[in-house]
Amino acid sequence: MKRLPLNQPNFTIHRERDRRALSRLALLLFSGLLLAGGFVFAAGQHFAAVRYGYQSEQLRRERERLVEEQRRLLLEREEASAPARLEGEARKLGLQPVSPGQVGRAGTVPGSLPPTAAAMAAPSAALNR
Repeated sequence: MKRLPLNQPNFTIHRERDRRALSRLALLLFSGLLLAGGFVFAAGQHFAAVRYGYQSEQLRRERERLVEEQRRLLLEREEASAPARLEGEARKLGLQPVSPGQVGRAGTVPGSLPPTAAAMAAPSAALNR
């Protein structure tokens, strides 16, 4: 059964436009982008902080290793320059301990004044002020 005739004129319905809807959508988009950008920035800061934490831990371990190596090297240097070891190494090379007759002053002639006595006998010009 046909209730409407085929040539029934239907009116076209025009809805009125909401002029503020576009501005509300733009504001919502901008707010969403700002919020998402804030989360991305916060995530970047967090990952940078974690990375710096790992780097500082690595540098702390490196510093401890270097301090331990410095202690080891200082101990080796002290052991190498110990008088007992130096005496043993000198004997291996064929050196002998110094005898009292070998000790003398460099550049002195037997029978002359010692350098301190000669300096006091002829004072320098700087002392005559």
